[in-house]
Amino acid sequence: MQRMTGTELAAASDGLDAKVQATLELLRQSVKDYRKVVYASSLGAESIVLTDLIWTHVPQIEIFSIDTGRLHEETRSVLERLERRYQRRMKLYYPDPAKLESWVADNGINGFYNGLAQRQSCCHIRKVEPFQRAIAGADAWMTGVRHEQSATRALAKSVDFDATNGLAKISPILEWTHDDIWAYIRQHKLPYNPLHDRGYPSIGCAPCTRAVEPGQDGRSGRWWWENADSKECGLHPKIRIVALNTAKL
Repeated sequence: MQRMTGTELAAASDGLDAKVQATLELLRQSVKDYRKVVYASSLGAESIVLTDLIWTHVPQIEIFSIDTGRLHEETRSVLERLERRYQRRMKLYYPDPAKLESWVADNGINGFYNGLAQRQSCCHIRKVEPFQRAIAGADAWMTGVRHEQSATRALAKSVDFDATNGLAKISPILEWTHDDIWAYIRQHKLPYNPLHDRGYPSIGCAPCTRAVEPGQDGRSGRWWWENADSKECGLHPKIRIVALNTAKL
C-alpha cells in the first residue's frame, strides 16, 4: 500500500473532522426533532463509531442491539468491552422462544440454507420481530448504513420515513467511507470485533457470514449462497432501481 504524504494525511484528517461534526449535528438535531430516538447497533465497525459519538456526546439517544442466538462469540465479546469502556449497558432484545422453536421444528436447525423463503423467515424471527419490539414507542430509529456499502444503500437518505414501521429513519454516517470508519476507530483507540481483522468486513449471524477476499464487495460474505439482490435481513427493505427508457424521453 502506498503511504500518504503529510499533506494528504492532513487533508484526510480535516475531511474526517468535518464528517464527525456533520454527524454530531444530525444526531443533536434528531433529538430536537423527535421525542424518542433509538439506535439499532449491529456491533460492526460502523456501530463502534456511532456508539462512541452517541454515548460520548448525545447520550439522550438510546442504543439497543439484537442477540439472534447465532452470533459469533467475538460479537458478544465486543459488546462487553464497549460496556466496560463507557460504563453503560446496551439494551438487548432476543427472538421469541416459541416462534423460534416452531421454526426449527419445521425447517431444521440450519434450515435457512434450504431456500430464500426459509432464510427470510429465520431473519424475521431472529431479527425483525425483536427489532419491532425494540422500536415500539420511538419516533425515530437510527442506522449505520453507508452509501458505498451497496447499490441499494447508495440510494439511502440521511433522514427518511420508514413506512413499514411508521417512524422516521435516520442514517447519520451515509457519506463516511470505509477508511473514515477505521481512521476514527484507530484515532480514538476504540474496541472492535476482531473478526474484522480476519477478513470479515460485514458481520451478522455466524452461519450466515464468512470472510471475503481482499477487494471483494464488503457484503459479499453475507448470505453468500444467495443472489446479490436478496441480501438484506428485512430491516432495510430493498429499493427497486428502475432503468429509464431514454428512447421515449
